[in-house]
Amino acid sequence: MTASEDPRVRVDAWTWAVRVYPTRSAAGTACRGGHVRVNGARVKPAHPIRLGDTVRALTPGGERVLVVTGLISKRVSASVAAQNYEEHSPPPPPREERPAQVVRERGAGRPTKRDRRRIERLRGR
Repeated sequence: MTASEDPRVRVDAWTWAVRVYPTRSAAGTACRGGHVRVNGARVKPAHPIRLGDTVRALTPGGERVLVVTGLISKRVSASVAAQNYEEHSPPPPPREERPAQVVRERGAGRPTKRDRRRIERLRGR
């Protein structure tokens, strides 16, 4: 039985293999932090996924919604990885709605606690 036929693939291994997260440990950390949902439920890294499951993953680039069409546990090329899921992610927000980049003057040093709180408020956190 090959990896593509194996019915038991961990969600952290699958999200790493299809390039949702850059490392396996980042995928596991995201699962433990509640940033990965399978069919609407938060899951642990060892949760098995099946064909047809909907995986929602919160990444720094935004939320990704993927429907599982193939089970792989080893990292492969991007073109092969794309054959193992259907993308149903919402489009990114328009540029006007994205949070503004905070630009500090060169040589201004580290932000103070007050500055950091203002920056977080601007970013909507």
